[in-house]
Amino acid sequence: MPIAPGQPALIAVAVATLWTSPTAPGPDDRLALGVPSAIRDWVARLTSDIRAHGLKGRIRTQVLLGTEVEVRRLEDGWAEVVCEDQDAEGWVPADQLTISAEDDGAGAQYQVSATATAVRDEPGGDVLIPGVSLGTRIQVVGAGYRGWVPVALPGPQQPGWVPQRDLAGVPGAASDSDAPATSLIAGGLDAVKLAQQLMEIPYLYGGVSAYGIDSPGLVWIVNRQVGIDVPRFSEDLLESGEPIDFDEVLPGDLVFFEHGGDTRTPAIVAERGQADVPEVIFSSPVYGKVVIESIKDAELGRITACRRLRARAA
Repeated sequence: MPIAPGQPALIAVAVATLWTSPTAPGPDDRLALGVPSAIRDWVARLTSDIRAHGLKGRIRTQVLLGTEVEVRRLEDGWAEVVCEDQDAEGWVPADQLTISAEDDGAGAQYQVSATATAVRDEPGGDVLIPGVSLGTRIQVVGAGYRGWVPVALPGPQQPGWVPQRDLAGVPGAASDSDAPATSLIAGGLDAVKLAQQLMEIPYLYGGVSAYGIDSPGLVWIVNRQVGIDVPRFSEDLLESGEPIDFDEVLPGDLVFFEHGGDTRTPAIVAERGQADVPEVIFSSPVYGKVVIESIKDAELGRITACRRLRARAA
């Protein structure tokens, strides 16, 4: 059954970019449009100015392997899709999509916990899907073999194999109930640890992967890993969780501040530094990468909001 408008489809590449229109990509973007999508090489060839500013108005976001999208329409080899997972829409090459198989959802769900991994045709074999990023949800569909586990691939394909050490269980969904302070702190430290795992990753406007990420994308992927569902974009993040005063912030809380011309740049609060001043982790278009900075650093403008996200149930 071919991909058709009004039907669900799955992302069939490690990282698919949602463009604002089929004409938004330029000649320098060909690597992001193929199967597989060579996102790492594409990002590496972009200048820091293009990563920070040149993609605005051209990219909406990126979507990870296996994510379900709804196809709205097809046009000249492109598909306009809606990604409910991020409350986003955009255009992807139709070749980067596949139809759902009847047994999709039959395995135990895990997520990629390594910064990046690859799916192979057998344990230690040839690469089927390179560049599978941290945060990708994946289903284990059988018994492991010498440190490798079989995983379902999107659509009607035979299972692939990934190193078991690169996967972790998917935490429970966020809870509306109040968690004890100890759980809140532990969850916050988990978020900080994951954010630190992405230090030095290039800033990429619209990015959500280990090859390039923007600041709300960093918040989204880190909290997804610890089992807290948050919006993908800054304007909605500002309404997430509960407002708190700056003096109350704990590791894992969000701080919004002026940075690089954006008054709503979100950052994840890390542990306090030696001067007892909170440090924050964020993806910076100014520095061109994910960094950790003192909240008093001269590059950081005034704080515009602080939010505490719902903690996992204990």
